[in-house]
Amino acid sequence: MRILIIDDDPASTDLFTLMLQQSITAEVITANSSNEGIAMSRKYQPDLIMLNLMMPVMNGIDVCREIRKFYHRPILVLSAINQPELIANALDAGADDCLCKPVGRSMLTTRINGLLRRTQKVAGQHDFIPTPTFNTSNL
Repeated sequence: MRILIIDDDPASTDLFTLMLQQSITAEVITANSSNEGIAMSRKYQPDLIMLNLMMPVMNGIDVCREIRKFYHRPILVLSAINQPELIANALDAGADDCLCKPVGRSMLTTRINGLLRRTQKVAGQHDFIPTPTFNTSNL
């Protein structure tokens, strides 16, 4: 299993890498910029992507939209800002789940395992599951 962490803060990618290595058997790769994260998503096709929302140059919502053009596995968004509208926008952009930072190792592991478990069940039934698009701006 391979997990890609995209976060502009190297300390965050180091911390999440350490947390994952202590609880999940996976190869963890990291990207510290939006463009690097998009390129690594395409190159490595990880089993799951952890994506920070607040990044310079291209924010996590735009990165998520770009990655969703070619990537159909789980994207777990991480945000230090707990705003329902921001989280809804990330989910609308194609994220599968969202966690607010700081997040503990047990919660992170539980969410990752849940996303991977659902992906494995669906993969056995379909080759491709399109991401539905809903407009929540009028809700």
